[in-house]
Amino acid sequence: MQRIMIAGTGSGCGKTTVTCALLSALAGRNMKVSAFKCGPDYIDPMFYREILHTPSRNLDSFFCGRDMLLELFDEGSKDSDISVIEGVMGFYDGDEGSACRVSEITETPVILVLNCRGMKESIGAVMQGFLQYNTPNRIAGFIFNNLPERLVPFAKELCDRFHTEYFGFLPVHKYKLESRHLGLVTAAEIEDIEEKMDALGKLAEEHFLIDKITSLMCNPLPEYRKFKVSPCGEGTVIAVSRDRAFCFLYEENVEVLKKLGCTVRFFSPLEDEHLPEADGLILCGGYPELYAEKLADNRTMLDDIRNAVSSGMPVIAECGGFMYLHEYLLTDDGKKIPLAGVIKGEVFPEKRLKRFGYITMKAHSDSLITTAGTEIKAHEFHYWESTDPGTSMTAVKPDGRTWDCCHTTANMYAGFPHLYFPSDITVAERFVKACKRRGILLP
Repeated sequence: MQRIMIAGTGSGCGKTTVTCALLSALAGRNMKVSAFKCGPDYIDPMFYREILHTPSRNLDSFFCGRDMLLELFDEGSKDSDISVIEGVMGFYDGDEGSACRVSEITETPVILVLNCRGMKESIGAVMQGFLQYNTPNRIAGFIFNNLPERLVPFAKELCDRFHTEYFGFLPVHKYKLESRHLGLVTAAEIEDIEEKMDALGKLAEEHFLIDKITSLMCNPLPEYRKFKVSPCGEGTVIAVSRDRAFCFLYEENVEVLKKLGCTVRFFSPLEDEHLPEADGLILCGGYPELYAEKLADNRTMLDDIRNAVSSGMPVIAECGGFMYLHEYLLTDDGKKIPLAGVIKGEVFPEKRLKRFGYITMKAHSDSLITTAGTEIKAHEFHYWESTDPGTSMTAVKPDGRTWDCCHTTANMYAGFPHLYFPSDITVAERFVKACKRRGILLP
């Protein structure tokens, strides 16, 4: 299995731009390419899908043990000529979920992206630091971002000095990927996305050593134990939100539902008048605040969702989906926008990141997705807060900080934390079995 990881020296170094440029160039060569993102990021895989026109996946070693991670990677790479993994933050950052950890589990060679803006001699110091900080490592070489062409010989000389490989550079260019507080602006929001990706692909063809990248030596993927999933949800239909407002959805979560025997029916709370016929509901995260007034104007959809949940339909509502279930959303300019009204309270914006990173949640009682005392992994990343964030679970950060969160009942999980089904298949199984029971009970 030919594979490569594009990692970075830190957040904002340009690794997503380099990854997209490489993917575009490989697609332009008519290669079959699979793309993955380390960590819990939703947005970067949207860009990969735009380029490759196939689903892209996450590889998260916090959520998944070694065997599950390798299975997800193996399944997502089938029939591909090459798999490209993008790292998360800096190569060594993220503790248990770092890009370094994923490269070790998957035995994948790593190309580090180094942002050279405003540097010359310091480029060598950064290179030497990353190469020697934690050894052995799988760093095969470097791509130099924002490097003036006149410094290319210098970059090559540094690679020779440190016995590592030069894989190319990106000059300063105009095809920037815009950012907002949760990361990059989503691919669907960029009108000229295809032109930008094509232009980045041409830059990669001109300035990357693509033949050298695609011929990097890889061992066979390590052996692993496959997980068996019982199709306990055969005949069950799950309605899943997916549009511009609700776009934070793991492909792996959808695949787990399908392996459990469910039919997944996507719908748009923005555009559709009614909730589709279904036995269960997932309201995923996204940016409902950007479309709050349009969501509020779609009263038939809000009524359908309120009635479905109140009548006992099992529902998972994460972050943006949780916000959507509130009575009101308060905007920066003081508007009070009415929403579904399932959660009695308001959501409002904060000036800084409210919660960020991995957590482990302990359930206080039996509910839709857990039994009392169960611990499940999750992650949060939001600038919004609720007047009633819930108290059904206790969240624990790796550094020991704790807080209460989430609303859980026999038919609902609703809260800011995002769930990742491959981390604990029993969470998905409990949800699906509840959906199936409801489908059987309904006339």
